Parts: sequence; C-alpha cells; structure tokens
Amino acid sequence: MIGEKTLQIMCLNGWGGKLYEALLTYVESEGPDVLCLQEVIHSPKSHKDWLTYRDGDHILPQRANFFRDVARVLPNHVAVFCPAAQGVLWDGDQSVPAQWGLATFVRQSFPIIGQAQGFVHKGFSPDGYGDHPRSRSAHGVRVYDYAAGRTVSVTHMHGLRDLKGKMDTPERAEQARKLLDLSNRVSEAEDVVVVCGDFNVEPDSETLAILAEAGLTELVTGRGFESTRNTHYKKPGRFADYMLINREEAVRSFDVIHDPEVSDHCPLILTL
Repeated sequence: MIGEKTLQIMCLNGWGGKLYEALLTYVESEGPDVLCLQEVIHSPKSHKDWLTYRDGDHILPQRANFFRDVARVLPNHVAVFCPAAQGVLWDGDQSVPAQWGLATFVRQSFPIIGQAQGFVHKGFSPDGYGDHPRSRSAHGVRVYDYAAGRTVSVTHMHGLRDLKGKMDTPERAEQARKLLDLSNRVSEAEDVVVVCGDFNVEPDSETLAILAEAGLTELVTGRGFESTRNTHYKKPGRFADYMLINREEAVRSFDVIHDPEVSDHCPLILTL
C-alpha cells in the first residue's frame, strides 16, 4: 500500500555551478530528501570561489568547490561525491587540480542501507579530463523510508556528451546497460526503483528503450513535458534529463521546473 507523501527526489545537472546563487537558494528552500546532482566540481586543494574550464573554444566559469557549496546548504544530508576524472581548471594562467563528477545528497532521516558507485563509460581518469567521449560515473543509493515502511533505490548518471550530437551509439547503449546493472546491484525485489540523470539523449533513444525493457517507466515525456531545458540553453534539442520508476503507482507527483532557472537544465522533482 502506497502511503502519503514521504520522499522527494530531485535530479539536476548543476552546470558546474554557473548559476550557483540561484541554485543554492532553490535547493535550500526546496529541501529534497534525495538530491541527484550532475556536473559537480570539487577542488579540495583550492580555496578559490571561481575557476575557468578551457577546452578549445569551449570556455566556462566553474564554481571551484561546488560540492562544498551545496553540502553547506543541506547540512542535514549525507553528501557523497563521485569523481569521474581529475583535470585542471584555471585561475588566470595558473592551473589548479579539480575533480569533476556527480554527487548525491540524502537526508539523514532516510538511512542509507546500500549503495553502489561505478563507471558507465571508461574508468577514473586521474591525470586529465581526457578525450571525448570522456569518463562517466554513476551512483546509486538504497534508503529506508520509515513513514511508508518501504525501501527505495535511486541511481543516477551523467550520460556521454558526444560532440557529434545525441544520436544512438554503441557506447551509449553500453552505458545504459551499465547504469541498469548498477541500479540492479543496489536494489532488491521489493524496492521502489528510480533511475534518473542527464542522459544526453533524445526521447526516442535506444538508451530509454533499454531501460523500458527492464520495466522502468519514463516520466518526463510520459507525463507530457515538452522540454527539460530552459532559456539558458541556446542549442536545438530540448531534452536531456529523464527520470524513470518501476512502480508508477508510487508516484504522488512529478514535475519539470522551468522557473526558477538554476542551471541550463531544469530540475526534475519526483514525490513518492
């Protein structure tokens, strides 16, 4: 039996903290029980607020300790950072070692009774961010929901960015299978299972087909949302982020948040 609202899950690509003030205000006020955050910077050897990412003509400001910033506004959460690579960001002409990956924040009142961390593409790159398509990590947690007397597993990834576009590739199919495997490793048969992230694919992709074949229902397009991007995203293609669940009857509400804008991606919010 599904009880009243007991657990809120937010999934968001944080854009390296480019809009960190708006993002921190929003995350603190919303207070999700589980926050799955992609594109997170962690620079433990630097006390700088901002550094710069440079990849040819691709130049972005990066919040140097974005992981620390988010953890600070969620003091009652367990914070886990999962690096995909350590490369360099720049403070003017000075290079600074910085880790890039994703993070999961779980409210302390929801005990973490299992977790799995791994890679869906390549492995940890310790000496640079690497050539495209780069290493990609994933993280799953299994928590106990006391109010509903049930277990819930939540697994997320940041999918491959291919410079050619969001088309199906063998690498993307393989990462979908690895994501599913990681979710299965952290889940038990009775769990409510949630899989989410910035998948970097279109709604008709092989990635989503693989997850659907495993019994997961996709909520973004399935509930009629027409985009997971906002006005900060200037390229064509309006989808990147998805959230799937194995038991749709457990969904109390689901929303794609276009206002406020806290990244160039929209937060996805699932309430069980």
